[in-house]
Amino acid sequence: MDTSSLTEHICTKGSFLCVGIDPVLERLPAHFVADSQGLLKFCTAIVDATADHCVAFKPNTAFFEAFGVAGWGALSELVAYIKKKHPSHLIIADAKRGDIGNTAKAYAKAFFEAMSCDAITLSPYMGVETLIPYLEYPNKFAIVLALTSNQGAFDFQWNSEEKETHLVERVIAKTQTLPNSERIMYVVGATQNSQLKYLRSLAPDSFFLMPGIGAQGGSLSEAYAAAKNASVGVLVNSSRGIIYASSGPDFAEAAQKEAAALHEQMRTLLYI
Repeated sequence: MDTSSLTEHICTKGSFLCVGIDPVLERLPAHFVADSQGLLKFCTAIVDATADHCVAFKPNTAFFEAFGVAGWGALSELVAYIKKKHPSHLIIADAKRGDIGNTAKAYAKAFFEAMSCDAITLSPYMGVETLIPYLEYPNKFAIVLALTSNQGAFDFQWNSEEKETHLVERVIAKTQTLPNSERIMYVVGATQNSQLKYLRSLAPDSFFLMPGIGAQGGSLSEAYAAAKNASVGVLVNSSRGIIYASSGPDFAEAAQKEAAALHEQMRTLLYI
């Protein structure tokens, strides 16, 4: 998938929703078996319930990795399931990898070739070497951590004690100069409204993947107004607010209802 295809999907559907799939075993409805296959069944039910209202899915690899080999198998099955049943949806591996050299190449091969994900979240802490292997894949996205939605973002990413530039400013400025930088997205928290407009000015054409809506308290309308660009340029992620909308047998229906509500808000924002 490329940027124009993603934008077209957003505009056609009237949604820029990304459903984050963070399946904490202890929060699954009680009727699911507490193993990797139970995790997979829960996730596929969430995917089917919300697919009509979103344009992307973002499975968090940690909750699958916790099951070892079986968990990796479940993650691979989930990605394959989405590819087969909902092929127009962007699949983001929320893996937050951040190594260099042959290690980065191996990670890229694992997620882009072996697993066929469309994008991966990456930490740029070790420099641009961490990103280049991913940018060598056409029609794949490298999603760089910029200013995240957690309070700890102000420890390093945006440190008020710094007198000159913040780390996030240097990250965006440097990565914008890389070959194939049009395939770079940035993670920018929807809780960081006071910085959003400024960060958008640093990367006017890039997509922002924005967590923090819902359970973390971010405002959808305010975040969109601050971060949008001429081509929409925004994917808003919601995880817990959707997938844990109910802990009962009606969990899928509740997830669908929450996703539909966000979809309606997004449709209104897109076509105001």
